[in-house]
Amino acid sequence: MLGAFVWWWLSRPVPLLTVAQFSDLPGWRDADLNPALGAFRRSCAVIATKPPAEVIADYAGTAGDWQTVCGRQAGDARTFFEKNFTPYALSGEGLFTGYYEPEIRGSRTQTGAYRTPVYGVPSDLIRVDLSQFSPEFKGEHISGRLSGQKLVPYASRADINAKGLPAAKILFWCDDPVALFFLQIQGSGRVRFDDGSSARIAYAGENGRPYTAIGRVLLAKGELEKAKISLATIRDWLKAHPEQARGVMEANQSFIFFDEKALGDTALGSNGVQGVPLTPLGSLAIDLRKNALGAPYYIAADPVKALLIAQDTGGAIRGPVRGDVYFGFGAAAEQQAGEMKAQGRMFVLLPNAVAARLGKSFSP
Repeated sequence: MLGAFVWWWLSRPVPLLTVAQFSDLPGWRDADLNPALGAFRRSCAVIATKPPAEVIADYAGTAGDWQTVCGRQAGDARTFFEKNFTPYALSGEGLFTGYYEPEIRGSRTQTGAYRTPVYGVPSDLIRVDLSQFSPEFKGEHISGRLSGQKLVPYASRADINAKGLPAAKILFWCDDPVALFFLQIQGSGRVRFDDGSSARIAYAGENGRPYTAIGRVLLAKGELEKAKISLATIRDWLKAHPEQARGVMEANQSFIFFDEKALGDTALGSNGVQGVPLTPLGSLAIDLRKNALGAPYYIAADPVKALLIAQDTGGAIRGPVRGDVYFGFGAAAEQQAGEMKAQGRMFVLLPNAVAARLGKSFSP
């Protein structure tokens, strides 16, 4: 009998969410919640357009639940969040990284050092939202092209570098393929043209090929030590080894296509997947398959202890306790994002009405 009890105890499902108190959130009392409140207001504008019965996520209730809370925004940020939400701890620890908005140099004409094309979305690229075929594939998609009546993989990074993309418009020419590569990793950024003008370069699509972190490639080759891998050390290596840089970058088959947009509010970033501009230290990229777009998540992963609104996603963001913190634009943001790689805890704030239905825990 004891053995059966032990087996039951060890095999019982661990709840994904467990109710908590705000005092359980490390650093909560000292956290600046104002960036999150501004970001949340922008998310509310999107949530307001949804049918009230639309489910936000398995554990996050409906759009109607969130529309009610969105309508109560008044007073200071701390009072608003503590009065209208209940925190839940997500089970276990996970990895938290950072991203930023880079700037590259560009020209409308192919001249001088400006030889690397920046592509718009190819006319023959097909993107399939798999959730339209089954709810179990929420947040999943594939991209490719048609060959007869078959959907086949799209060209890889190496193929595009070697053969170009006749089906895609060249938006402009860049003077630094390494800088463009890192802009693709970040997903969006800015361009400063040789005539002095600037624009946003927003994510518009990708080739559907697998993403490979080239830091791991350099680690496997013995070119970098694990403890010293960062955005800065990877970029320095690529710059110092131009004859090998293209091959290393092509180990990452994923290739991003862009759309040029007006610069807009320079205090904010490009739009995330939710369709709102990202807020420095107020926005978070999450796994859309596991978590709720537009929800507030509190991250406790040194050096970041902050409330962030889920407004974006990324190919490397996988799992319920996994996030990418948006740091903003500029040299300081680049350094902070490049150095951000820490294990930590994650909490979600749910509207009180949702929490009342959910109870003390939630298991998927």
